[in-house]
Amino acid sequence: MKTAQPLDNRERVLLVGIGLKKAPRGRTGDPTAAGRDSLQELEELAESAGAKIAGSLLQVRDALDPATLVGRGKLEEIRVEAETRHVPLVIVDHDLTPGQLRNFEKGVGCRVIDRTQLILDIFACHARTREGQLQVELAQLNYLLPRLTGRGEELSRLGGGIGTRGPGEQKLETDRRRIRDRVRKIQDSIETVRRQRTTRRRARQAVPLGMIALVGYTNAGKSTLFNALTHASVLTSSKMFATLDPTVRAVHLPSRRRVLLSDTVGFLRDLPPDLIAAFRATLEEVQEAALILHVSDISNPHHAEQDADVLKVLADLGVSDRPRLNVFNKTDRLSEEDLAILKNSNARRDHTVFTSAATGAGLEEVLARIDAVMPVDPLVRLHLRIPVSDGRRLSLVHARGRVLQSEVLDGHMDLLAELPESVARRLEDFVMPPANVSVIGRDLEDAKR
Repeated sequence: MKTAQPLDNRERVLLVGIGLKKAPRGRTGDPTAAGRDSLQELEELAESAGAKIAGSLLQVRDALDPATLVGRGKLEEIRVEAETRHVPLVIVDHDLTPGQLRNFEKGVGCRVIDRTQLILDIFACHARTREGQLQVELAQLNYLLPRLTGRGEELSRLGGGIGTRGPGEQKLETDRRRIRDRVRKIQDSIETVRRQRTTRRRARQAVPLGMIALVGYTNAGKSTLFNALTHASVLTSSKMFATLDPTVRAVHLPSRRRVLLSDTVGFLRDLPPDLIAAFRATLEEVQEAALILHVSDISNPHHAEQDADVLKVLADLGVSDRPRLNVFNKTDRLSEEDLAILKNSNARRDHTVFTSAATGAGLEEVLARIDAVMPVDPLVRLHLRIPVSDGRRLSLVHARGRVLQSEVLDGHMDLLAELPESVARRLEDFVMPPANVSVIGRDLEDAKR
């Protein structure tokens, strides 16, 4: 009896990378190393999209060819390689102009997509919410609009000589008009969803809870850290861009303060501006955050370059000056010697913490550091006198604060407690005179205001 063989339905692809002989400014060593690293990242992106890598090619050039990106000779080599490996799709590790895309497809004789289109496809697979799906479709239509020309004979343009005059690009213009109409409808729908999200955010802001945003390079372990801190069940995957839609959960800090933690989409090198603009749902959470947790994959040898790319995106969002805590994740993948060296080299950096979200190591230190640098709803030390019969307010003090001393006097509970400022405002009628009160980080009158 024959045994069933697993069927691999993944699409076979050929990857094409381009490296420049001239090394980028400020970079030493092999000038083609950046091209190889980028091609390896493209391989991870393709696998996240469900592709089966049949092969890869890396070309090193003095400059990019404006017509075909890689040159006519290399196009012929790519065509032969694709035919030999029976590959129906070629993925180019670069953004192609509409003219380059048409010339590339014509030269290799099969379907070609660039890096941006691959990322859009991954986004389309992972978007779950209505807003996320609308944003993906909007980005795809904006990408497709200038690339309609030449897509098949029904869209081909008429010539300019005798016997070729007529209605012109009628089918092409019809498709463009339909795309523009659809883009306007999507933009209206996204604007409606954005207003609804703003209303929900204002409702959250009515309660003084600080917002913390997790940011970092894609696949740095943000969702795993998010689950470890909040005990949530957000999807975690080694695939790139597994998290697209924003997720917000409450976290209790050691001081009993409650804050909101938001998981965001992972950043990537040279992320297209249209994608950043499209996914403002998660990025708005970054802009509204009082504290940013910058998660880095410390086990990645290129983590410094990835961190620089993340900081560049944060600068584009206008939040580069926001309080930031650097979280070096995946320490479980390092040897004890390497980890000790890294900790010694970062010993003087106050806003740096080492952790492993997978094993739970360092999570308590992460929460303690957040508690120390969180600027919203600061702690206030108060001397309170609350009637013993007022169980509601006594329960509030114990649930939301930390009681340092307590004593029963004349039917009242005399308490010295550390409380969030928002809770202290609700207990103003039970605060003892200012002479008996000390405030952490500010005086009493500022705390009461």
